[in-house]
Amino acid sequence: MALRIGIVGLGVISKYYLAALDRLSEVELGAVCDVRPDALAPHVATVACHTDHRRMLDNEPLDAIVVTTPNDTHANLCRDALEAGLAVCVEKPLTLSLAEARALARLAVARRRPLYTAFHRRHNENVLALRDKVAGAKVTAVTVRYFERIEDHVGSDTWYLDAARCGGGCVADNGPNAFDLVRMFLGDVHVTEANVRRDGSGVDRYASVRLRAGRRTGHVLLDWSYAGERKDIEVRLASGAVLRADLLDGHPGFKNSLWHEYRGILTEFAETVAERRIDAVRPGLAALELVRATYRSEQIASTAGGN
Repeated sequence: MALRIGIVGLGVISKYYLAALDRLSEVELGAVCDVRPDALAPHVATVACHTDHRRMLDNEPLDAIVVTTPNDTHANLCRDALEAGLAVCVEKPLTLSLAEARALARLAVARRRPLYTAFHRRHNENVLALRDKVAGAKVTAVTVRYFERIEDHVGSDTWYLDAARCGGGCVADNGPNAFDLVRMFLGDVHVTEANVRRDGSGVDRYASVRLRAGRRTGHVLLDWSYAGERKDIEVRLASGAVLRADLLDGHPGFKNSLWHEYRGILTEFAETVAERRIDAVRPGLAALELVRATYRSEQIASTAGGN
């Protein structure tokens, strides 16, 4: 039986979920929810529509929800869904604060429902090919570049450029995807150094984050003011070989790689729910821990520089 999913939030990312739902047999769309009636208008003839997620949870026979709303709403939406007995797939970051994320993790365990953060880049076909190439080899260093001009990507979702709603800037929003890629190859890592640059409104637009796992190192470079788009990963092996993957290669056109990546997300989410994998919360929590550690490192460096 197909997993019946409700989507909460019909912003710029929702179209990738909707397209994936149309192409996958293991999931089906059960309802959509958005506070904006105009966002619901294209769906009223085909699926149940709601402007209040609580009414959707109370009235629709759903197995799970996908949360693709502004970052500052994730904690409440995830909590309400878990308390209603539903599995959750949430866009990164899991929440804005570690306290909220850890509380949700405890709730997910208590309710025995998966809480899954959607890291679409781990499903990129070029990343997966790179992972297969390095399988069995000793990885010594990983570098991830995640460059874009954020204004080209947000569409009508201007909350990305509100530090309070986004949770910061490039570190809070692109950081989780980049950190998750490093963790794919190195496992758990910790922040050793961070250089973060902000604009006049306090939004971080550039970051260089150094990471370490024992003697192995990671480097994440983020840029929200890049002219164009560059997203790639470089893996250095103990043998001296360096292997690379361009996440955009083979997917010409704006954001075209996301179509297959979001099919990967929903496929894995359906498997996660079927297997009741409560440990699914760990990657989202780990990425948020690295985001918060980056900001703490920035604050420490700023204080030391001021002295």
